[in-house]
Amino acid sequence: MPVSDHDLVEAWTQVLTLSRLEAGNTVTVLTGSHTHPQTLSAATAAARALGATVTRVDLQPLNAGKSLSRDPLAYLGTTPLTGNRAAMAACVASDLVIDLMTLLFSPEQQRILDSGTRILLAVEPPEILLRMVPSEEDRARVNAAAAVLAQGKTMSVRSAAGTDVRFRLGQYPVIQEYGFVDAPGRWDHWPSGFLFTWPNEGESDGRIVLDRGDILLPQKRYLSEPVSLTVRQGYVTAIEGGLEAELFREYMESFEDPEGYALSHIGWGLQHRAKWTTLSLYDREQTIAMDARAFAGNFLFSLGPNTEVGGTRNTACHIDIPLRRCTVAIDDRVVVRDGALTD
Repeated sequence: MPVSDHDLVEAWTQVLTLSRLEAGNTVTVLTGSHTHPQTLSAATAAARALGATVTRVDLQPLNAGKSLSRDPLAYLGTTPLTGNRAAMAACVASDLVIDLMTLLFSPEQQRILDSGTRILLAVEPPEILLRMVPSEEDRARVNAAAAVLAQGKTMSVRSAAGTDVRFRLGQYPVIQEYGFVDAPGRWDHWPSGFLFTWPNEGESDGRIVLDRGDILLPQKRYLSEPVSLTVRQGYVTAIEGGLEAELFREYMESFEDPEGYALSHIGWGLQHRAKWTTLSLYDREQTIAMDARAFAGNFLFSLGPNTEVGGTRNTACHIDIPLRRCTVAIDDRVVVRDGALTD
């Protein structure tokens, strides 16, 4: 449903206020070929109204000749900021970067954050942004769950479909996504509402069964049949099933990179306003499917890079897979039971 300019500017004002944008701050807005014009105008108007100086940096797309999809998360190679000293200088000199083009898992993003600049990513359609405007309550919920995860030594996940996998924890920090950036050097994504960490390298083992209705991203596809993944010493070593498994295997093989099979981030969804069904209502090019990543009670795991937390696995392959109806335990504490939050 269309969103009024007034409502979207109000939403941006709330998010930027939560992000502690103040008069006299400098904002750089990164845009690209997929940037929604209403989102750009609303973000700019809200930042200007709060007294910030705003600069737009429009960047050309890359990786089209390598990616198998138009989704910006389908190939994580070089970014439009790679080797672009002028654009990087603008970002590093800013108090806040509003990313309307999708700059993820890259050395450039980390350099910007290391300078103390905050980065807020917002690329979903305006109506999805409006439905999931973040709040202090979102932050409190995510932070409370993060306190539990940060103390854990193991995460175990089971399901009636056959998932039975165990991850050792502690090597990497916990990342909280609640939709705004309220501290120097913080990155977040609006909309969101979940948390995750990375398992210790080489210390994930078991079986993960993707059931009917579970989602593959960036394929943006509800599975029609089960797919079984064997996990050994931190890597997926087998992908078994019917046609769905064959499609998955061929996609992974296309990257020709064994590091793409490594377990990446693991966590669970906490956002009650995010809906598992939303993906079925959109064309694949309209959304990057944040509803699927954030809906309350999912178990979200991924394959691929770990550069977001200082690792060296900079593979172009990244798969996010939210599962329903799992039971997730941190040590002996169950945080999700059969797909429902316990607290």
